[in-house]
Amino acid sequence: MNNSIVILGVQWGDEGKGKIVDLMTKYSKYVVRYHGGDNAGHTVILNRKKIILHTIPSGILHEGVLNIIANGVMISVKSLIKELTCLQSHGISVKNGLAISESCFLILPHHVAIDRAREASKGKIGTTLRGIGPAYEDKVARRGLKLSDILHMTSFEARLKEIIDFHNFQLIHYYHSSSIGYQETLEEIISCSEVILEMIEDVSEILNRAHDNFEPVIYEGAQGTMLDIDQGTYPYVTSSNTTSGGVSSGSGIGPKRCMGHILGVMKAYSTRVGSGPFPTELHGSIGELLRKRGMEYGSTTGRPRRVGWIDVVMINKSVQCNSISSFCLTKLDVLDGMERIKICTSYRDREGKEIDKIPSSLEAWKDIEPVYEILPGWKGKVYKIRDYRFLPEEAIRYVRRIEELTGVSVYIISTGPSREDSIIIKNPFYC
Repeated sequence: MNNSIVILGVQWGDEGKGKIVDLMTKYSKYVVRYHGGDNAGHTVILNRKKIILHTIPSGILHEGVLNIIANGVMISVKSLIKELTCLQSHGISVKNGLAISESCFLILPHHVAIDRAREASKGKIGTTLRGIGPAYEDKVARRGLKLSDILHMTSFEARLKEIIDFHNFQLIHYYHSSSIGYQETLEEIISCSEVILEMIEDVSEILNRAHDNFEPVIYEGAQGTMLDIDQGTYPYVTSSNTTSGGVSSGSGIGPKRCMGHILGVMKAYSTRVGSGPFPTELHGSIGELLRKRGMEYGSTTGRPRRVGWIDVVMINKSVQCNSISSFCLTKLDVLDGMERIKICTSYRDREGKEIDKIPSSLEAWKDIEPVYEILPGWKGKVYKIRDYRFLPEEAIRYVRRIEELTGVSVYIISTGPSREDSIIIKNPFYC
């Protein structure tokens, strides 16, 4: 038995990780978010109601499970309070089900202002406008503020004033934008932080004790592998390590302890929000059909997602850099009724040479063309099927072909939006 599994995305995010974490939480005692911030949007369905989680782990809907926001997560206190209030409005109590690391860095109003100013100027990346990039910049530049700093208010006030003055200079003189008020920022933090500070725990100690006792733990990734700051399609990436390598640094737990089984979540097709390379992108009626059926609109931004065929070249890169143990294939039902389905198995470069690796430079992406293998679609329905044996023959063939091309087995298939619309072929905790 594996006492820990990592659940992460192998594409550009939006793979349906929230539902899968929610599905697997009944086998676990802890669910841990270890990176990113409220730029994530994990959707779970409770009593036919859609709940979108941004910072809080997707196991929060289960009683008797401790959900942990670990040190690698960026926290906007205002956003987190809004999320807590939303959960309480749905009758979900979080007081005893949530622990927050005091080492989490803060996303502050000036980070959001800088993010918005940059996106309005040249060189647009297509961020979620949540201030994630500028907050990570402050962290790396060693001028960031942690949640624990609020406990020492005198020094916190002085450092906050210094940081806001620094960023206001950029906002006014470089971006010709409005400045951020120090007093308003301080009052917002004080008013929002009281509830959050009550949930502060020594996260590393909790998790190390859990592993000592062989208690099951889920580590929940945000975004997707191809948005990783080091491994993704740079510069069109997020600011954290979205790969399995980020689990240890983002939770304070050694890699031997926290990486028992790595479950890679991917859609049966591809989507991407924002700018950046997307070789298999569809612009015509098929792409619009997939977008409509799959309800492909960003959970955080509401923006229409770009849609395309599945890309095995990219998935194999994810397998390699994550050490993926098995796959969860989501939204297979969206392909119901398609006459034919394409799988990108390689690329063709500007010289016409076939390649099976993703380019490392942005310039090299410009001349990449996908090489497709075409499979027949299925006339029957995958939607809401909960037994692998009842899947259409062509759907099974599609799943098996993905396994053959990647060398990784599919353990879970999602066939609809609710928790119950799932096929668990093998449980990652028990293999």
